[in-house]
Amino acid sequence: MLDTATNRPTLPPEIARRRTFAIISHPDAGKTTLTEKFLLYGGAIQMAGQVRAKGEARRTRSDFMQMEKDRGISVSASAMSFDFHEFRFNLVDTPGHSDFSEDTYRTLTAVDAAVMVIDGAKGVESQTQKLFEVCRLRDLPILTFCNKMDRESRDTFDIIDEIQENLAIDVTPASWPIGKGQDFIGCYDILRDRLELMDRADRNKVAESVSIEGLDDPKLAELVPAHLLETFLEELEMAKELLPELDPQSVLEGHMTPIWFGSAINSFGVKELMDGIGKYGPEPQVQKASPREIAPEETKVSGFVFKVQANMDPKHRDRVAFVRMASGHFKRGMKLTHVRSKKPMAISNPVLFLASDRELAEEAWAGDIIGIPNHGQLRIGDTLTEGEALKVTGIPSFAPELLQTCRAGDPMKAKHLEKALMQFAEEGAAKVFKPIISSGFIVGVVGQLQFEVLASRIELEYGLPVRFEQTQFTSARWLTGPKDKVDAFAAANKGHMAHDNDGDLVYLTRLQWDIDRVERDFPELKLSATKEMMV
Repeated sequence: MLDTATNRPTLPPEIARRRTFAIISHPDAGKTTLTEKFLLYGGAIQMAGQVRAKGEARRTRSDFMQMEKDRGISVSASAMSFDFHEFRFNLVDTPGHSDFSEDTYRTLTAVDAAVMVIDGAKGVESQTQKLFEVCRLRDLPILTFCNKMDRESRDTFDIIDEIQENLAIDVTPASWPIGKGQDFIGCYDILRDRLELMDRADRNKVAESVSIEGLDDPKLAELVPAHLLETFLEELEMAKELLPELDPQSVLEGHMTPIWFGSAINSFGVKELMDGIGKYGPEPQVQKASPREIAPEETKVSGFVFKVQANMDPKHRDRVAFVRMASGHFKRGMKLTHVRSKKPMAISNPVLFLASDRELAEEAWAGDIIGIPNHGQLRIGDTLTEGEALKVTGIPSFAPELLQTCRAGDPMKAKHLEKALMQFAEEGAAKVFKPIISSGFIVGVVGQLQFEVLASRIELEYGLPVRFEQTQFTSARWLTGPKDKVDAFAAANKGHMAHDNDGDLVYLTRLQWDIDRVERDFPELKLSATKEMMV
């Protein structure tokens, strides 16, 4: 493990070997394929599925919803735990699609590092940039994987320049590609002085690796065609002159990102990336909380809920709360205090995930992600401790950008619809607002595709056909201020007022003018576009 120049105590070995990270990227950069290969190398699965499977080829493990399988996109963040060499990897695959960005933002509060996947042909795309900003706010260390090098890709220096310019982070190459597109034959592993050759024939086969002694080793000339070798040596010479050397401390502080090149679908470059995560990725970090921070080496157990997923198994109306362990050594059957309700909870059947497969977790350490099946007691942002009243902070809830009214196809089933919508609101999949004076519900989401996902899930999971209709409102803001002022304002603007699923007051707006008017005429009231989850 790296020696970091801090005065933190050394972690117990079981915690120090944990690496908890998320994979972030623009849609279609190959994030889910990379996740599959991680599982393949970790020995968790025998054969990797493809996102767009041919015939009955194995589907990917991390996409478990019907809609994800139909469309070949990830809709919901999923967690996986597996061993790789001496490390225990806890990997969270996040949706790349911007319509599900809120799920992704929350997931990034539960990890210690991020692996950024970039498409070799497209470079840094808009969604990558957005997610990167969130990592930057939290100073997350970032490791970069440039994927699809076996297709027509851009010049290596162009890609590195673009990352440095757009994301304002130093880039250091951990490997260097030899050839590109059809001519791509492999990479030179700079960190270990090895030549990695790609086998295009068998996608599930581990790449061949040849140890070489420096760049003038005659083995290079035998294995690499002369025209590619010349270009490669020139580029590498330039890279060594122009780009900084790898500084592990700078990586941990989030100022520098090492970049690996490869092709996830051909299982190439993935193992080197995984070695890099083990070697340069951070061990479990201190968690921000009030009234004090939580250090992973504390002996008392604590953890927090960063995601709730309902109906992962359609046969059972189950809800699983994803909990990131923040400290201590958790054992199955422990009683933990649910800080928000101050009630004890016996955690008798916690689960470890391998996407939709799960097994009982007998134990978990700080850094692990476990699932706790429950009937709605646990919500996003909840903290579980061994009695101390700690609250993990910094888990955001964003104001929705799109609002629509939701009605049941059968008016007699309005009660069922309320139950279904509340379930999705607690899961964080949508905001549900109950207007003070009119009937029905207004559903708010971050992206249009979420309405389709909701309609399809309400029909599949509750047998309720629903329709979403346009509403006059365009956005929602949480309203806070002195109680008498808030009450007077709500009474005067009944047509605009609603409650969210926590019962908090929300002001529904039609135009930016509405927001400006409130700020101008009612200076003591505050309209907010985010709220901390379940404070």
